[in-house]
Amino acid sequence: MVYETNVKDNLTNATSETLKAALEQLKENTEMTITTSEYKKRISETTSVVLVGVGGQGILLASEIIAQAAQESGFDVKTNEIHGMAQRGGSVIAQIRFGEKVYSPLIPKGTATVLASLERIEGLRYRNYLSPNGLAVISDQVIIPVTASSGQTPYPEIDQQILEQFFPRLIYLHAVEKATELGNAKAANSILLGALSTQLDFSLDVWELAIKKCVKPKFIDLNIEAFLFGRNCK
Repeated sequence: MVYETNVKDNLTNATSETLKAALEQLKENTEMTITTSEYKKRISETTSVVLVGVGGQGILLASEIIAQAAQESGFDVKTNEIHGMAQRGGSVIAQIRFGEKVYSPLIPKGTATVLASLERIEGLRYRNYLSPNGLAVISDQVIIPVTASSGQTPYPEIDQQILEQFFPRLIYLHAVEKATELGNAKAANSILLGALSTQLDFSLDVWELAIKKCVKPKFIDLNIEAFLFGRNCK
Protein backbone atom coordinates (compact mmCIF):
# COMPACT_ATOMS: atom_id res chain seq x y z
CA MET A 1 0.00 0.00 0.00
CA VAL A 2 1.24 3.51 -0.83
CA TYR A 3 -0.24 4.74 2.40
CA GLU A 4 1.74 2.24 4.47
CA THR A 5 4.95 3.27 2.72
CA ASN A 6 4.26 6.91 3.50
CA VAL A 7 3.67 6.08 7.13
CA LYS A 8 7.06 4.38 7.31
CA ASP A 9 8.77 7.29 5.54
CA ASN A 10 7.18 9.88 7.80
CA LEU A 11 8.32 8.06 10.91
CA THR A 12 11.98 7.57 10.03
CA ASN A 13 13.07 11.01 11.25
CA ALA A 14 12.78 10.32 14.99
CA THR A 15 16.14 11.01 16.64
CA SER A 16 17.96 8.50 18.89
CA GLU A 17 21.46 7.55 20.06
CA THR A 18 23.52 5.60 17.55
CA LEU A 19 25.49 2.51 18.51
CA LYS A 20 28.70 4.54 18.25
CA ALA A 21 27.38 7.24 20.56
CA ALA A 22 26.22 4.64 23.08
CA LEU A 23 29.66 3.00 22.97
CA GLU A 24 31.37 6.33 23.60
CA GLN A 25 29.03 7.00 26.53
CA LEU A 26 29.79 3.58 27.97
CA LYS A 27 33.52 4.19 27.73
CA GLU A 28 33.14 7.55 29.46
CA ASN A 29 31.02 6.12 32.28
CA THR A 30 33.35 3.20 32.99
CA GLU A 31 36.59 5.14 32.42
CA MET A 32 38.02 2.26 30.42
CA THR A 33 38.62 1.23 26.84
CA ILE A 34 36.60 -1.72 25.57
CA THR A 35 36.22 -3.41 22.20
CA THR A 36 33.05 -3.46 20.13
CA SER A 37 32.71 -7.22 20.69
CA GLU A 38 32.91 -6.72 24.47
CA TYR A 39 30.28 -4.00 24.23
CA LYS A 40 27.92 -6.23 22.25
CA LYS A 41 28.39 -8.97 24.85
CA ARG A 42 27.34 -6.58 27.60
CA ILE A 43 24.32 -5.50 25.57
CA SER A 44 23.24 -9.15 25.21
CA GLU A 45 23.51 -9.67 28.97
CA THR A 46 21.34 -6.63 29.72
CA THR A 47 17.55 -6.46 29.49
CA SER A 48 16.30 -3.22 27.95
CA VAL A 49 12.77 -1.79 28.06
CA VAL A 50 11.51 1.30 26.24
CA LEU A 51 8.32 3.03 27.38
CA VAL A 52 6.80 5.81 25.29
CA GLY A 53 3.74 8.02 25.28
CA VAL A 54 2.82 11.64 25.79
CA GLY A 55 2.86 13.87 28.84
CA GLY A 56 0.32 13.00 31.51
CA GLN A 57 -0.10 9.32 30.63
CA GLY A 58 2.02 8.01 33.49
CA ILE A 59 5.04 6.79 31.51
CA LEU A 60 7.51 7.98 34.14
CA LEU A 61 5.61 6.23 36.95
CA ALA A 62 5.58 3.02 34.93
CA SER A 63 9.34 3.39 34.43
CA GLU A 64 9.81 3.83 38.17
CA ILE A 65 7.83 0.64 38.89
CA ILE A 66 9.93 -1.42 36.46
CA ALA A 67 13.15 -0.05 37.94
CA GLN A 68 11.91 -0.81 41.45
CA ALA A 69 10.97 -4.38 40.46
CA ALA A 70 14.44 -4.87 38.95
CA GLN A 71 16.11 -3.61 42.13
CA GLU A 72 13.93 -5.84 44.29
CA SER A 73 15.04 -8.77 42.11
CA GLY A 74 18.69 -8.00 42.78
CA PHE A 75 19.63 -6.46 39.44
CA ASP A 76 21.74 -3.42 38.74
CA VAL A 77 19.47 -0.81 37.12
CA LYS A 78 19.98 2.30 35.02
CA THR A 79 17.19 4.54 33.74
CA ASN A 80 16.93 7.50 31.42
CA GLU A 81 13.93 9.72 30.67
CA ILE A 82 13.42 12.39 28.05
CA HIS A 83 10.51 14.59 29.04
CA GLY A 84 10.57 17.15 26.26
CA MET A 85 7.40 19.23 26.57
CA ALA A 86 5.76 16.43 28.51
CA GLN A 87 3.42 18.59 30.56
CA ARG A 88 2.03 20.06 27.34
CA GLY A 89 1.24 16.70 25.77
CA GLY A 90 4.62 16.28 24.11
CA SER A 91 6.42 13.00 23.49
CA VAL A 92 7.89 11.14 26.46
CA ILE A 93 10.37 8.27 26.32
CA ALA A 94 11.76 6.31 29.26
CA GLN A 95 14.57 3.77 28.97
CA ILE A 96 15.16 1.10 31.62
CA ARG A 97 18.10 -1.29 31.53
CA PHE A 98 18.89 -3.97 34.10
CA GLY A 99 21.27 -6.89 34.49
CA GLU A 100 24.14 -8.14 36.62
CA LYS A 101 26.04 -4.94 35.83
CA VAL A 102 24.76 -2.05 33.70
CA TYR A 103 27.16 0.65 32.54
CA SER A 104 24.86 3.03 30.67
CA PRO A 105 21.13 3.83 30.67
CA LEU A 106 21.09 4.42 26.91
CA ILE A 107 19.49 1.70 24.80
CA PRO A 108 21.07 1.20 21.35
CA LYS A 109 18.72 0.81 18.40
CA GLY A 110 17.44 -2.67 17.75
CA THR A 111 18.20 -4.12 21.21
CA ALA A 112 15.12 -3.54 23.39
CA THR A 113 13.37 -6.62 24.74
CA VAL A 114 10.11 -4.70 24.99
CA LEU A 115 8.74 -1.51 23.46
CA ALA A 116 5.56 -0.40 25.21
CA SER A 117 3.49 2.60 24.17
CA LEU A 118 0.40 4.24 25.62
CA GLU A 119 -0.30 6.00 22.30
CA ARG A 120 -0.43 4.45 18.81
CA ILE A 121 1.82 6.79 16.85
CA GLU A 122 4.38 7.11 19.65
CA GLY A 123 4.91 3.35 19.40
CA LEU A 124 5.73 3.69 15.71
CA ARG A 125 7.90 6.75 16.28
CA TYR A 126 10.29 4.75 18.48
CA ARG A 127 9.95 1.36 16.79
CA ASN A 128 13.64 1.28 15.80
CA TYR A 129 14.60 0.65 19.44
CA LEU A 130 12.96 -2.79 19.43
CA SER A 131 15.01 -5.91 18.73
CA PRO A 132 13.94 -8.06 15.75
CA ASN A 133 12.35 -10.64 18.09
CA GLY A 134 11.19 -8.13 20.68
CA LEU A 135 7.63 -7.61 21.92
CA ALA A 136 5.62 -4.46 21.20
CA VAL A 137 2.80 -3.61 23.61
CA ILE A 138 0.67 -0.77 22.26
CA SER A 139 -2.49 0.86 23.57
CA ASP A 140 -5.10 1.92 21.03
CA GLN A 141 -5.37 5.42 22.50
CA VAL A 142 -5.05 8.34 20.07
CA ILE A 143 -3.87 11.74 21.29
CA ILE A 144 -3.93 14.31 18.51
CA PRO A 145 -0.96 16.72 18.73
CA VAL A 146 -1.50 20.45 18.34
CA THR A 147 0.15 20.46 14.93
CA ALA A 148 -2.45 17.98 13.68
CA SER A 149 -5.48 19.43 15.42
CA SER A 150 -4.62 22.88 14.02
CA GLY A 151 -4.40 21.48 10.51
CA GLN A 152 -0.65 22.01 10.07
CA THR A 153 0.11 18.30 9.59
CA PRO A 154 -2.11 15.22 9.14
CA TYR A 155 -2.40 12.61 11.87
CA PRO A 156 -1.82 9.16 10.26
CA GLU A 157 -4.74 6.75 10.40
CA ILE A 158 -3.15 3.76 12.13
CA ASP A 159 -5.04 0.62 13.13
CA GLN A 160 -4.09 -2.78 14.54
CA GLN A 161 -3.56 -4.33 11.10
CA ILE A 162 -1.00 -1.69 10.12
CA LEU A 163 0.77 -2.04 13.48
CA GLU A 164 1.05 -5.79 12.95
CA GLN A 165 3.03 -5.12 9.77
CA PHE A 166 5.61 -3.19 11.78
CA PHE A 167 5.60 -5.46 14.84
CA PRO A 168 5.57 -9.25 14.27
CA ARG A 169 5.06 -9.72 18.03
CA LEU A 170 2.33 -7.35 19.13
CA ILE A 171 -0.04 -7.09 22.07
CA TYR A 172 -2.70 -4.51 21.18
CA LEU A 173 -4.60 -3.14 24.17
CA HIS A 174 -7.74 -1.11 24.82
CA ALA A 175 -5.99 0.08 27.96
CA VAL A 176 -7.84 3.34 28.61
CA GLU A 177 -11.23 1.75 28.03
CA LYS A 178 -10.52 -1.04 30.50
CA ALA A 179 -8.91 1.28 33.05
CA THR A 180 -12.02 3.46 32.93
CA GLU A 181 -14.15 0.40 33.64
CA LEU A 182 -11.95 -0.34 36.65
CA GLY A 183 -12.54 3.16 38.00
CA ASN A 184 -9.77 5.44 36.70
CA ALA A 185 -8.49 5.93 33.15
CA LYS A 186 -5.05 6.82 34.52
CA ALA A 187 -4.54 3.16 35.48
CA ALA A 188 -3.95 2.43 31.79
CA ASN A 189 -0.21 2.53 32.46
CA SER A 190 -0.57 -0.35 34.93
CA ILE A 191 -2.46 -2.37 32.31
CA LEU A 192 0.45 -1.74 29.95
CA LEU A 193 2.89 -2.88 32.66
CA GLY A 194 0.93 -6.05 33.24
CA ALA A 195 0.99 -6.91 29.54
CA LEU A 196 4.77 -6.49 29.26
CA SER A 197 5.50 -8.11 32.63
CA THR A 198 5.52 -11.66 31.26
CA GLN A 199 8.60 -10.77 29.19
CA LEU A 200 10.64 -9.78 32.25
CA ASP A 201 12.12 -12.15 34.80
CA PHE A 202 10.36 -10.82 37.91
CA SER A 203 7.97 -12.74 40.12
CA LEU A 204 4.39 -11.58 40.61
CA ASP A 205 5.15 -10.84 44.26
CA VAL A 206 7.98 -8.53 43.23
CA TRP A 207 5.75 -6.68 40.78
CA GLU A 208 3.10 -6.13 43.43
CA LEU A 209 5.73 -4.94 45.93
CA ALA A 210 7.10 -2.47 43.37
CA ILE A 211 3.61 -1.10 42.72
CA LYS A 212 3.02 -0.67 46.45
CA LYS A 213 6.29 1.22 46.84
CA CYS A 214 5.73 3.55 43.90
CA VAL A 215 1.98 4.24 43.86
CA LYS A 216 0.06 6.40 46.34
CA PRO A 217 -1.67 4.22 48.97
CA LYS A 218 -5.23 5.05 47.90
CA PHE A 219 -4.49 3.89 44.33
CA ILE A 220 -2.59 0.68 45.11
CA ASP A 221 -5.53 -1.75 44.85
CA LEU A 222 -6.72 -0.17 41.59
CA ASN A 223 -3.30 -0.37 40.01
CA ILE A 224 -2.71 -3.96 41.08
CA GLU A 225 -6.08 -4.94 39.62
CA ALA A 226 -5.20 -3.13 36.37
CA PHE A 227 -1.78 -4.78 36.32
CA LEU A 228 -3.29 -8.26 36.72
CA PHE A 229 -5.75 -7.60 33.91
CA GLY A 230 -2.91 -6.57 31.60
CA ARG A 231 -0.85 -9.59 32.62
CA ASN A 232 -3.55 -11.86 31.23
CA CYS A 233 -3.71 -10.09 27.86
CA LYS A 234 -2.20 -11.98 24.94
